[in-house]
Amino acid sequence: MPKPAVEFTPIDSVDFTDMVPYVEGVSQAVLAEDPQTGAVTRVLKFAPGADTSAQGVQVHDCWEELFIFEGSITDLRLNRTFRAGDWATRPPGMEHGPWISERGAKMFEVRYYE
Repeated sequence: MPKPAVEFTPIDSVDFTDMVPYVEGVSQAVLAEDPQTGAVTRVLKFAPGADTSAQGVQVHDCWEELFIFEGSITDLRLNRTFRAGDWATRPPGMEHGPWISERGAKMFEVRYYE
């Protein structure tokens, strides 16, 4: 089943849940998902002090588009901090992370497959 049709809905109507696989201090609020294709629209939340170093550098087999709308995250591999208003588009196979967030962050993310 493709992603459902949803009219404007308050974000606080969606619960934040643990990531799978679990990442200490990082949670997600899934806004829409297509379980057949794996396409997902979600909000990622990094708690203050969240550190994804244990997961290492990430590489996905899907497109990933992100927009930071609150806080900041630091890419440890690039030694660069990205802040609210910054965005990224990553094609399949692009390396990124690991990340830390000293004060916390929230990002809007869309993942999809061609």
